[in-house]
Amino acid sequence: MKKLVLAAAGLLAVVGLAGCSNKTVVSMKGGKISESDYYDEMKKSASGKSTLQTMIITKALEQQYGSKVSKDKVTKEYKKFKTTYGAQLSSVLASNNMTTTDLKNNIRTNFLTEAALKDLKKVTDKQLKKQWASYQPKVTVAHILVEKKETAEDIIKQLDGGADFTTLAKKYSTDTGTKADGGKLAAFDNTDTSLDADFKAAAFKLAQGKYTETPVKTSYGYHIIKMVKNPGKGKMSDHTKDLKDQLYTTWLSDSTVMQQILAKVIKKANVDIKDKDLQDVLSSYVSSSSSSSSKK
Repeated sequence: MKKLVLAAAGLLAVVGLAGCSNKTVVSMKGGKISESDYYDEMKKSASGKSTLQTMIITKALEQQYGSKVSKDKVTKEYKKFKTTYGAQLSSVLASNNMTTTDLKNNIRTNFLTEAALKDLKKVTDKQLKKQWASYQPKVTVAHILVEKKETAEDIIKQLDGGADFTTLAKKYSTDTGTKADGGKLAAFDNTDTSLDADFKAAAFKLAQGKYTETPVKTSYGYHIIKMVKNPGKGKMSDHTKDLKDQLYTTWLSDSTVMQQILAKVIKKANVDIKDKDLQDVLSSYVSSSSSSSSKK
């Protein structure tokens, strides 16, 4: 499942209990547990404080960026999850202690967090140029994977002699997932993390229609790679949007960057924590002095 920035599944409404006192939550032989009893215990626990922290951040994000995330956008992303997991979605959600509503809430929170990031952290020319240095557009390749280097070298000799790549892939490749399709892989760019670095480096050097003249070794064996589609890197100015998207995707996964962004969101929200026992709940985002200064 895609990484979710703020875990909203199974949240306990700690704040909702703050104003309550004697209403019974549990009755049993030997006594009862009231809302105030439950609240007093929850606010002492790490999980209770984490829940409150999440609720504060989510509300702040919603107030500041809610207008930028439409219901249709959330629904569209949710449908992608349904397509990806199919009939397994229910079991995947259950294994993560989540409901469909939890997933949709998480999706929305992710979009809100992304909106905050793009608003509060702008991409500089220096960062664009650095990203451009490693940038590669999406390419499509086919490969033939074999166990021995000698076999790979023999296949290259056959290709040099005019043999058909697709035919050889079907005959020799040990990659059962791609050999039936002539070794064709899904398109990938420089941000792909599923492929071996040496494999990607060799692939990006190939012009369209060309194949590697020597075997490419990875932990899986030896590959012969053929470039099926390579649009070419072109000029940096032609790929500004892609470069920015890559940078923001990287930053979204960077805990240091996101802590700084959420700290700005929290500061703007002017949070006033009334319960003195919970005043450190945002300490990982703001200094203790800043937190105490919010008290009225």
